[in-house]
Amino acid sequence: MKVEVLIGNIVKQPDMDAIVNSANANLRMGSGVAGAIHTAAGPRLEDYCRPFAPLELGSALITPGFLLPNRWIIHVRAAHYINNTEPERYLAFAISSLLNTARDNQIKSIALPAIGTGVFKFPAELAAAITAKTISQYSKISTGIEIIRICVASEELCDAYRCAFERELHDASLA
Repeated sequence: MKVEVLIGNIVKQPDMDAIVNSANANLRMGSGVAGAIHTAAGPRLEDYCRPFAPLELGSALITPGFLLPNRWIIHVRAAHYINNTEPERYLAFAISSLLNTARDNQIKSIALPAIGTGVFKFPAELAAAITAKTISQYSKISTGIEIIRICVASEELCDAYRCAFERELHDASLA
């Protein structure tokens, strides 16, 4: 499995089978990534999601991409870093859930944002470390996903995620 980290817009990844929405419990438009994805996918997305709300912490839901160039959207719900208990555990669950959902739907390429770092207030380095560790562990036990692209909005986030994946590769080589 190849992992890329880049500065980019999550809704402008036409070569990916699926993109990931860092969703709110109600699976509504919201702000940040959820707002951008709902806007780009069009109003049918929110209508489609309504019966599946509320989305449980750490859970994933797959929907059509509607007006997006991607066939699928995988919605995951991370915990709010300040307001929820065990936010680190739920972020790892969310990452695992999205990877399992991708595998179960034969998705080969997936783009995800820096889940939890926006309105959910996760510190960038912590979110990056959890994401890198969860993806690294997953890649050892499951196959099918060929490429994961992490699309972030700033150089700071890009550095945090690249460093986390480099540390994870280094730690894996020592094991």
